[in-house]
Amino acid sequence: MSDHPTPLMPVDQAAPADHLPQLHRPRNPGMALDLDWVRSVQANTSAIERRAATLPGRRTVKKAYQAAWLARAITCIDLTTLAGDDTPGRVRRLCAKARQPVRADILAALGLPPLTTGAVCVYHEMVETAVAALDGSGIPVAAVSTGFPAGLSPYHLRVREIEDSVKAGAAEIDIVISRRHVLTGNWQALYDEMRGFRAACGPAHVKAILATGELGSLRNVARASMICMMAGADFIKTSTGKESINATLPVSLTMIRAIRAYEAATGIKIGYKPAGGISKAKDALVYLSLMKEELGNDWLRPDLFRFGASSLLGDIERQLEHHATGAYSASWRHPMA
Repeated sequence: MSDHPTPLMPVDQAAPADHLPQLHRPRNPGMALDLDWVRSVQANTSAIERRAATLPGRRTVKKAYQAAWLARAITCIDLTTLAGDDTPGRVRRLCAKARQPVRADILAALGLPPLTTGAVCVYHEMVETAVAALDGSGIPVAAVSTGFPAGLSPYHLRVREIEDSVKAGAAEIDIVISRRHVLTGNWQALYDEMRGFRAACGPAHVKAILATGELGSLRNVARASMICMMAGADFIKTSTGKESINATLPVSLTMIRAIRAYEAATGIKIGYKPAGGISKAKDALVYLSLMKEELGNDWLRPDLFRFGASSLLGDIERQLEHHATGAYSASWRHPMA
């Protein structure tokens, strides 16, 4: 992507089907644990951090191109509510926002077709409510499972939670790994755990949350990413959003290069989901440009890329209104529900 890029899609030529959630790709079957490969994985922290530090200033998209990229970002959002005071009413309102994430007058002014978010992400208790609210929309429901966010409940209960969420209608399961397996280098235990979670998901796609802010080093992040992909994860995800450090550009660069290495070795494309701390439209553009440069255009669609976010959508909608009117509006004009 250069200063005058070919856009993801010109705003006035966007086809409605391109802005709907994409059909899931075939599942990642996984592979046998290859400990020699895992132990050979390294991460040059200083080089990764230098590269990441240049990203926000190196790539820009402007005017209609920027609006097109922001529209694409909306289709890659897992619109999320994971609060202790969630209610069915709140979830239904969030689902209504997922169905129509941008006001109709803004879409009309920009010549954009109807948009939807990539998914709605909730706790298990709210899966049935979300599934009913999204009926007929084609928007999948993602459930956070396995003792989210700490992942420290008994293993059989974590597996049962996955099974119950799938039975309730969740098409995607965001699981959390046991961080202690990474911190102690017990790669066999991590592989076996992830393999069990993958089996429990049945037809549902599984996103493995690494909680990267708690793994100690980028090398651990890279190795944990590789283990989870070997064990059958369809996506790897940075964070629960509950850690003190969530998605960062160095972590993202580390994880997507692991994805690239896995594809080169197996031919299987694995999705990526940064989550936590991504709240501004300009940040979404940086992440999209990173995905395009490192992995290519296939990772600019919701079957291979998601943002775990909620407040991000409000800022993107505000930026799109600026493209349509030339003025910035107050944030209250773009409520989440």
